[in-house]
Amino acid sequence: MPVLRVEDASDPRLSDYRDLTDVALRRVIEPAGGLYIAESAKVIARAHRAGHRARSFLVQEKWLSEVEGLAGEAPVYVVSDAVAESVTGYAVHRGALAAMHRPAPASLAEVVADARLVLILEDIVDHTNVGAAFRAAAGLGADAVLVSDRCADPLYRRSVRVSMGTVFQVPWTRLPAWPDAAPLLREAGLHLAALALADDAVPLDVFAADRPERVALLMGTEGDGLSRRALEAADTIVTIPMSGGVDSLNVAAASAVALWALR
Repeated sequence: MPVLRVEDASDPRLSDYRDLTDVALRRVIEPAGGLYIAESAKVIARAHRAGHRARSFLVQEKWLSEVEGLAGEAPVYVVSDAVAESVTGYAVHRGALAAMHRPAPASLAEVVADARLVLILEDIVDHTNVGAAFRAAAGLGADAVLVSDRCADPLYRRSVRVSMGTVFQVPWTRLPAWPDAAPLLREAGLHLAALALADDAVPLDVFAADRPERVALLMGTEGDGLSRRALEAADTIVTIPMSGGVDSLNVAAASAVALWALR
């Protein structure tokens, strides 16, 4: 494990970690098949256990021991708090970052092969919501997560952090666009249940009482909800009964409620 102390924030060896607060810049060095950033020793350890390989580490001195068993041959750049903040653009309170190589994406058939409960996220662009939905999926028994092409990246730093690293333990992949996705999901034996507001929607508790053996829950954005094509592809429209003048929940909260009901 090469340990290299770096005192200059402009050092080119730290380029993977520069300006992490800017999503547009991250897309330049985190393309599909490229890199993603894991933050905190706990998250890095989960990525390591999932078989993901690090390209390098950026740590503050007091966190060096936390990554010693994870680095292998990857260089570990040790920096001061001030250098870490100057490079990344924010205070790195969790002390350890890793630039990780993205694994090859799994096929849809592989991800849902034995799944009885699948969460589908359509066009959720907020990384925090994506991370929270993955955490709910991991904690409440979903076997897989599928994300639409326009959905925020589950391996973006904020998504990974909010998920507490559970994006590494729940199998996931990108879903083809509708209507192409529907026959692929049905071939896998999945009943498509769309969470949406509709006059003919089935209350979640009623649906859960006689749930199909294999279910895929479709979740859309808070503003627009699921797309017309997603609703047309659904076998059942399901709603969470609400009160207090509230008509819906945040997508991550709704995912958790629905997953708990169908666990």
